[in-house]
Amino acid sequence: MAKGIFVHRADSIYDDAPEERYQFPKRYLNRAKLFEGDWIAYYEPRGGGGRMGYNAIAQVAEIITDPSAEGMYLALIEPGTYMPLETFVPYHSELGFLESDLQQPDGRLNGGLIQWAIRPISELDFNRILARGLAPENLLPRVDDPEAKRSVGFEDVPAPFEFDFDRDRIETITNRLVRNRIFRRIVLDAYDRRCAFTGLQLINGGGRAEVEAAHIKGVAEKGPDIITNGIALSGTVHWMFDRGLLSLSDEYEILVSRQINNRDQIENLIHPSRKAIVPANPNHRPHPKYLEWHRQRFKN
Repeated sequence: MAKGIFVHRADSIYDDAPEERYQFPKRYLNRAKLFEGDWIAYYEPRGGGGRMGYNAIAQVAEIITDPSAEGMYLALIEPGTYMPLETFVPYHSELGFLESDLQQPDGRLNGGLIQWAIRPISELDFNRILARGLAPENLLPRVDDPEAKRSVGFEDVPAPFEFDFDRDRIETITNRLVRNRIFRRIVLDAYDRRCAFTGLQLINGGGRAEVEAAHIKGVAEKGPDIITNGIALSGTVHWMFDRGLLSLSDEYEILVSRQINNRDQIENLIHPSRKAIVPANPNHRPHPKYLEWHRQRFKN
């Protein structure tokens, strides 16, 4: 096994769903097989509006022939392992290229290697990317967090910058506690800390947003911790959304269940447009497949 890089564009022509699968042609098969059972980092190239850097990690479960496309293969992602990095990591830093192999002896970029859609990466380089992609507070929990005190494996002292993580350390860092923090941050940032259903942006006296990051398809149902499966909601709205009393159409129209008591009060609570306020970036908006899943549990 070895760690690797998967290059993924937002406008990819391939049948990719980074949290579930990565499609590639046969010429990359032998290289991709090296990563079965191990971790990869997703890299955004310049094309398609990419930022030339790393935005997520995931564990490859297995490589299979794509049953729906001749000559194509799929890297299936282990369910629940895809995790966006909290901070986007540029491919080049003050220390040089984070992928050491991208740097030629004269210090210039290896223009051929960076074109590889699938490429290996050293354990040290992968750890450097992971360390830069996670805020320091996500390497160890806050000491005042009661949930963190119950978590297994968080008593370790943080390592220096290189973070020579072994497999157990990676799994500890990517556990549910850390994933919840990252999911909350990326969703609230996308929605400007504003409830999508009410339009309210409530900040408490300590500067913390009162809005919550809700999963559209729940974690218990294998819903991924990705921005397109998230939506920012106030506490009451979140409670009703999780119970199928509120939902969304594919056009982001707010659906109100007839089973709600005091329906008029809820109608007055939601945004006057009766449409959710979604991010300006279309890549950050709720995905139709997760909205459809939620509507199937909507109590009409």
